Amino acid sequence: MLQCHKPARTARDRAITRISFAAAHYLGASALVKVCPLPILWRNADVMPDLLLVAAMSEAVKSVGAERPLGSRGSRVELSNSGSAELTPTATAVLAAVPAWWRAQAAAAGLAGRWLDVAQAVPAAPPVALPLDTPLTESWGSLTPEQVGAAYVEALTPATRSRHGRHYTPPVLAAHLWRLTRTSLGLSPANQRLPGLVRDPACGSGALLLPALREHLRASYHEDPALALAGLPNLIEGVDTDPAAVWITNVVLAAEMLPTLARVPDSRRKPLPVLAAVGDGLAPTERQPRVMIMNPPYGRVRLSEEERRRYAHVLYGHANLYGLFMAAGVDALDEEGVLAALVPTSFTSGRYFSNLRAHVGRQAAMSAVTFVEDRSGVFTSVLQETCLATFERKKRRKTRITSLGSTEKTIASVKVQKADEPWLLPRRSDDAAVAAAASVMTESLGSFGWKASTGPLVWNRRSDDLYAAWGSNRSHVIWAADLDGGILHRDKARDAMRYLALTKPSDGKVMVLDQPAVLVQRTTAPEQTRRIVAAHLDLEALVARHGRVTVENHVNVLRPSGPDPVLTLEAMTRLLATKTMDQVIRCISGSVAVSAYELESIPLPDLEVVRAWNELEGAALEAAVATAYRPEGD
Repeated sequence: MLQCHKPARTARDRAITRISFAAAHYLGASALVKVCPLPILWRNADVMPDLLLVAAMSEAVKSVGAERPLGSRGSRVELSNSGSAELTPTATAVLAAVPAWWRAQAAAAGLAGRWLDVAQAVPAAPPVALPLDTPLTESWGSLTPEQVGAAYVEALTPATRSRHGRHYTPPVLAAHLWRLTRTSLGLSPANQRLPGLVRDPACGSGALLLPALREHLRASYHEDPALALAGLPNLIEGVDTDPAAVWITNVVLAAEMLPTLARVPDSRRKPLPVLAAVGDGLAPTERQPRVMIMNPPYGRVRLSEEERRRYAHVLYGHANLYGLFMAAGVDALDEEGVLAALVPTSFTSGRYFSNLRAHVGRQAAMSAVTFVEDRSGVFTSVLQETCLATFERKKRRKTRITSLGSTEKTIASVKVQKADEPWLLPRRSDDAAVAAAASVMTESLGSFGWKASTGPLVWNRRSDDLYAAWGSNRSHVIWAADLDGGILHRDKARDAMRYLALTKPSDGKVMVLDQPAVLVQRTTAPEQTRRIVAAHLDLEALVARHGRVTVENHVNVLRPSGPDPVLTLEAMTRLLATKTMDQVIRCISGSVAVSAYELESIPLPDLEVVRAWNELEGAALEAAVATAYRPEGD
């Protein structure tokens, strides 16, 4: 039998160990030898609480239970047909453990009899048949509702989580998003009853609904408990396409109601209300919510013609699922409504979100945004920059900006931005003044005639055409590493793939650059001190490379479109190397990537100010640029 190396030390650890072997018992003896409970897998408690990795079973147990095949990421005919996540053996084991967890919660609340049976207490059916009695003990009851929900999400395969955009929401972020929402609603610090419907259109296992429900139940303590429970369906609503996640949501939300149910006389007790349903969270709703709260799935999706017509006002090119949820969410709000979203920050600057920015900006003002500092300690397999943001129907002039890591830090308060251009949002307090000045500038690299494009060579698609030696039909390849330090050079680590054979008829036009340009790294390493790393490809460098180069995909090419550019290529390279320009791009994008679109969108001062920079370099240029990006009055 496979042995586990760390003993179960705490009651919680021992509970999870029992769950693991109970899961194997449920799945069959053939799986037992492949089970290795992993009770000591806790993350940083301040960032991500103990994940209930129920039955931390080897993924080798794939022969037990059928899985439905998935198409390519995000692919589906209609958005409403995304379907449920595949139930792996481990995920099925999680569901099988939930009734025993419910018994422990109900008993702890002082209930007995039929209320110990989740099937009788909550009129919501699980998506699969469960055993009548899962062999678990009361120590399982020490696990929180969040941990039960996390267990299900973690039990899905990484491919399933990635493809469907399903990720567990840590309680620290769920609580913070609810605090932002309370502020936007104007609620006082004391516990308050919900002022209207709180809806999560992609509720998963219910993590974002728990803080709102808990506060409402605490605020309703002195009311008739039966009436308080009966009114919940008018105040809390979750929707998801995954039946298993919806069932878990209903169970964990109902578990929060157990102390209230215990105060209801036995003769008046009724089954607890079901607050979540299987459905399409993007479908129009009859009731206008006061709050749309969401951690929506994300990833590109293919839309039907009907869907593309429906979302045409927020689309530019391909569709990203989380953008559709944001658009539908803000459109559904009542006149005092609040959209609260935990989403990637790409909507604030990406080209494909330009129409979404304009639409959301017209419908509601972003009143607050919190940037999540340490993504690796918060989400599993989510690497892009993440934020929590609230948008209000009420008129707001300022956006409060904070960051959340081990503590919350105040960064700045900036003017609300509503345009389709990238929004300038400082990630650090020392960038706030630069962002304020840049946000009122009306010119940009693009408006001054500079065009940015991404290098055309995707090397792994042309690996057979890459060579170490030059030839008459080959072009010198410039890699991102060749720009390190802001000086164009030849990185020896890339010399084995230094030349591209021009074998396709279109290569001469598509793959070859034979004119001077400014080259900018498209991605930088997190540890690099600068986000903009630029180098000048001048005529001398071109001649030294046989008069032509091919730029790899991790490099942007920046060139003027007209004969009389506002800045020379040399001056543009020097400008991009200044500290202030690096601050500006950090306010546009918090990720390590700088797109061609974001380069063109860099705000610039008036023409005459920019032209004067042609004559400056070094400290004089640094000072002049810093002065131009200083708010008036400073």
